[in-house]
This record gives sequence, C-alpha cells and structure tokens, in this order.
Amino acid sequence: MQVENIKTLSFGCRLNALESEKIQAMLAPHVGAGIVINTCAVTAEAERQSAQSIRKIARENPNVPLFITGCAATRNPDLFRDIPHAIVIANQDKRNLDAYVRGLRAVPCGMATPDMIGALPRENNLSKKFIQVQNGCNHACAYCVTRLLRGPSVSFDYADIVADARAAVAAGFYEVVLTGVDSASYARDGRLIGDVCADLLRDVPEIQRLRLSSMDPASPQIFNIIDLMHRDARMMPHLHLSMQAGSDPILAAMGRRHTADMVRQIVAAAPDVTFSWDIICGFPGETDELFRETLELARELGVVRIHAFPFSPRPGTPAADMPGQVLRATSKSRVHQIMAVADAARATWMAARVGQVVSVLVENDNMARDPHDMPVRIVGAPIVSRTICDVELTDVRDDMFIGRVV
Repeated sequence: MQVENIKTLSFGCRLNALESEKIQAMLAPHVGAGIVINTCAVTAEAERQSAQSIRKIARENPNVPLFITGCAATRNPDLFRDIPHAIVIANQDKRNLDAYVRGLRAVPCGMATPDMIGALPRENNLSKKFIQVQNGCNHACAYCVTRLLRGPSVSFDYADIVADARAAVAAGFYEVVLTGVDSASYARDGRLIGDVCADLLRDVPEIQRLRLSSMDPASPQIFNIIDLMHRDARMMPHLHLSMQAGSDPILAAMGRRHTADMVRQIVAAAPDVTFSWDIICGFPGETDELFRETLELARELGVVRIHAFPFSPRPGTPAADMPGQVLRATSKSRVHQIMAVADAARATWMAARVGQVVSVLVENDNMARDPHDMPVRIVGAPIVSRTICDVELTDVRDDMFIGRVV
C-alpha cells in the first residue's frame, strides 16, 4: 500500500529503513501528515548528517510535524529539540503509537493537513524484501554505541517472521533478506538463526532467494548457514561478516569474540561462497604493523567487498578513552588501502565468472543482482523489476557484470 500522508527518511543501517516502513504504516491511519526521520549515531559524522538534513527538511516543510527517532535522537535528543515542529521519539518508543500521538499534541502545527513543501530523498525501492528477526545486542564491543541505544537482544516470534515472509511473497517479492542488530544471536522457542532460515524455506516455499544481512564471525551458526547453502540453492551463497578487524590484538582490544583463524575456518568451509566485511580502520592502538595483518588477511581470503570506515570515538564507550588514538588522516588512508584490496579481489573473481550462466533478480532499469549480490546490467529489452531470470555473463565493465537473457 502506498502511503502519501506520512513520508520517511532513514539514515544508517538497512534496519532503520525497515523500521521506518513499519512506523509509516502504523501512523498513516492516525496522523494527518508527518515526516518520520530515523537517525543514526554509529559515527559522529552520521549524527552530524542526521541533524543537518533534518534542519533543512524543517525549513522546506514549515507546517509539517517531524517525528525524529533512531539512535541519534535517543543518544542526544537536545540536538533536535529546537527544530520547529520536532517531536523526538526515543528508540524504546519508536513502535509505540501513543508516543507519537502525545508528541503531536505537545507540538501542534496549527493545520489539520499541512502542505509538504520540498522533495524528500526517496527511500530505496528495492526488489528484495527485508524482514527484521531480531533487535538489540548482548555483547560489549568497546567501540559500539548502538548496543547502548537499542538495548539487549530480543528475538522476534517465528510466527511473525513467517507472516512477514508470506506477505512479502504475496506482494511480489521473491527475495527475502533477514536482518537485525545481531541476527546471529537469534534464539527463541528452541530456534537459532540457522533454524529460522531452514524453516522459512520449508514453510514459505514460494521464497526463491533467501539472504542474511550480516553475521557475527564468532557465531557457530555460520556453519549451519553454510551447510544450508550447500543443501538448498535458494539460500544465497554470500555472507557479510561484521569483522571490524583482521588482527587478533585489535580484535581483543575491541572486545570482539572471533580471531583471524576462526574466519579462516569459515572461509575454508565455504569454497563456493563469497564474503564481504565491515572494517573499522584506525581503532586505538592499531599500528601500521597491526593494520597490515588485517590487510593481509583480507588479501589471503579474497574478500570481494569491504565496507570500511574510520574509527569514530563515541562518548560513553570504552574505546573513546583508550590510549593510542590514531590520527584521522591515517584512519582515512587505511580505509582506501583495504578497500583497494577488496576491489582487486572482486575484479579477479568477476573476470573468472565471465561466460557462466547465472540466475539474477532484476531491480530497476535492467539492473540485477546475481546470487553473490553482484550487480549485473542486462542488455536487451526491458525486464520487469522483481523478475528472476537466467543470464549469461558476457563481460565486466565499471565494476559490474554485463549479461544477456538466455
């Protein structure tokens, strides 16, 4: 259902965008108009961008209530309180309709149906459907503010997950992505995350492609997921690992629960699976030598994509006060270095795939994604989005496959 009276804008993780959709559907029948802005606080830059964008939106939409929620709004609500018509909703209340209604009464806009002036950036209109299975985190990584703002881990009822999956299929989504703050920690009614994946493929056979948004490398469930990939082709052969570093001393300082050798074992168990990583560059105490250990591990294991970002000290986390803080310029340089390693590995991997026939999910404008979540531009006649079809990979250009339908 298209919702016109409530607009959304999400910063940060895909989970925020998914939650914004839920909030939009919740508010639409009860609130005449409004803009939901789901903020991010994972880095200082993300927090700054959230505040800057919201002030611009407020200027362009002077009569519209702004419902500001998410991690930045929870961590630093005073950052937004002086914005006209701002209603700050903490994370613990973001799915509570009464919190929005009470906030609206306290900040009246003077119009029953205010005009929305100015264009909001549109949320991504993907061909895959994200389903939240879990929220919060029970771990204690030294750098992470998200766990402080979202609370302890909560696993959602499997019946609700199945209902969301069936609704997604009924709406024409045949690829489903399970997501959460720490999906690997899912545990409810005897089910772990590997069981959720296997049971979904059994209980909703119309799902043609199933993915996980990310996994903690310390979770033994990874091996169950890999086994499921081997047994059922609908479980897509790509894993995104929340690595953060590949050097054991830095991983220990971060409070992470995995080691470089544990990741080597994961990769060895999955020769046909591709991997992407999150990496923090410039964590306190990361010397050039220790950073080289992360570089070399990425090169050794052939990681095809790395989301790297400079360490950002978050107030209230142990890492913010650790000795050995790394210069910002050094951290940024390391980001470029490690992403170049992944770029090289991806180019080699893609070149070796030319000539193969693969199944792809079509998104928009004949752009598609293969099972390893690599982009494919399909030449020829336009294809309807959300179509799953076979293409021959004929070339690689501009970091994407070129393919033709077979």
